[in-house]
Amino acid sequence: MLRWTPRLRTVLVSVNLLILVILVGGIVLLRLYESVLVRRTEAELIAQAAHVAAAYRLAVEREIEAVGADPAAFGVAASPGYIRPADAPFVPWTAGLDLARDPVLPTPDPARPPPDPPSPEAAAAGAAIGPALLDAQRTTLAGIRVVDAHGVVVASTRTEMGESLAHREEVSRALLGENVSLLRERVRDDPPPAMDSIQRGARVRVFTAMSVVAGDRVWGAVVLSRTPMSLKQSLYGIRAYLALGALVLVALTTFLGLLTSRTISRPMAELIGQTERVARGERGAAAPLTSPGTHEVRLVSDAVARMARTLEQRADYIRTFASGVSHEFKTPLTAIRGAVELLRDHADEMTAEERNRFLGNLEADAARLDRLVTRLTDLARADVVRPAGDALEVAPVAAEVVARARDMNPGFRVELDGQGGRAAIDRELLDSILTNLLDNARQHGGDGVNVRVTVEPATDDDGVEITVADDGPGISEANRERVFERFFTTARDRGGSGLGLSIVRTLVEIHGGRIRVSSRPGETVFRMSLPTGGGAI
Repeated sequence: MLRWTPRLRTVLVSVNLLILVILVGGIVLLRLYESVLVRRTEAELIAQAAHVAAAYRLAVEREIEAVGADPAAFGVAASPGYIRPADAPFVPWTAGLDLARDPVLPTPDPARPPPDPPSPEAAAAGAAIGPALLDAQRTTLAGIRVVDAHGVVVASTRTEMGESLAHREEVSRALLGENVSLLRERVRDDPPPAMDSIQRGARVRVFTAMSVVAGDRVWGAVVLSRTPMSLKQSLYGIRAYLALGALVLVALTTFLGLLTSRTISRPMAELIGQTERVARGERGAAAPLTSPGTHEVRLVSDAVARMARTLEQRADYIRTFASGVSHEFKTPLTAIRGAVELLRDHADEMTAEERNRFLGNLEADAARLDRLVTRLTDLARADVVRPAGDALEVAPVAAEVVARARDMNPGFRVELDGQGGRAAIDRELLDSILTNLLDNARQHGGDGVNVRVTVEPATDDDGVEITVADDGPGISEANRERVFERFFTTARDRGGSGLGLSIVRTLVEIHGGRIRVSSRPGETVFRMSLPTGGGAI
């Protein structure tokens, strides 16, 4: 069972996609980290706003108590949706700004002149906490403004004292009792970063407005703003972790490289080594790789192994063929050379009968060589022949072969029988098959042998069954397994070349057929089947 191997394009695409995921994932992580920086700035501003709001509320309470005013009448009524329950122990406010989701508003509008000055209690409370705000800013770096219930600045770390901020969105919403965080464009002298820059937080400023609520009354609001730490500054602060991450990425990249090398390069190197050993003539040098890595390499490996086996088989065939041809040619050539030498040296001393005998031997040896060359030509044709496309009637061709065999050998008794049939084979090739079978029967059985050729339709109605039976001496069990081998014959003294049956089997198998032999004393039967649809190339 073949083990599944990925295709080469799958490996390459997977590696490239993984690298792309790493790069895109790094950019996404930086984007997310920048939002984390913004949210962390918001959380810090919320914590500072809570302290400033508590301090301002206590300062206002002291001023109201000092003048004996009614706290329930101070400030403005909060919006019903933002009234805190009086018995609620905690009123949490969590940071939630997101660079990818929240809009970045324009820079805030300038402060405006107030329609009315702040109340004495609010002004006094602002003046009381003002120095503390300036001192805190030295550490927090946040801009802090405290406005009364009408949006007039009563305490500030900037220069907007006594001016109105009620027209700004975060202030107007906070004066209704809502706690607000939003992003605004940063006022800066240097050019803003490019739109495709990963450092988008450098161009925004976080604004947080917390309302100062007492019961159902809004006494004012605390507005804080600060620019988040830039991505560059933050990354510098975690440079040790970034170095560790870089080492991890290098290790991962190295692993991917080694994995790709193992999956592609190593099998290819093994395959190249196999082909080089095959080129040097080593036997058994090519075998399918046990770990081909990819589907394409496995296919190439299998193809190289098959090619190497074919080359080895072809080389074995050529050696065997050359040995057989050499042996078959050597005997008649030796006889011819000996007869020529004798005739050349002793022709004058020979009688006419002796000269004729030597000339007859020369003629017989030349005829044997001629038959051998003819058989070799037929064998070469059989090795390269291709199946015919159209089927033909076998019986008429068999009748012609039988008639020719009778005419050439008057004592050769051949009968034709059967209902006929069709096979996908060329007429000349079918003629060669039947002629070789009849010649084989005559050579081994002599002219007095009786041969019966039977042509019947195949039992599965696909092709034809041809039987050639004779009543000759039969084939021994040992020789029966070798009758189809090239150059094997027991009738060499009667002109046998050992190629006829080899040609027959080659032609039959090329056409998708099959030939079998059975024999016993007094009977030898060759049975072959040829399909109507031709054979596989």
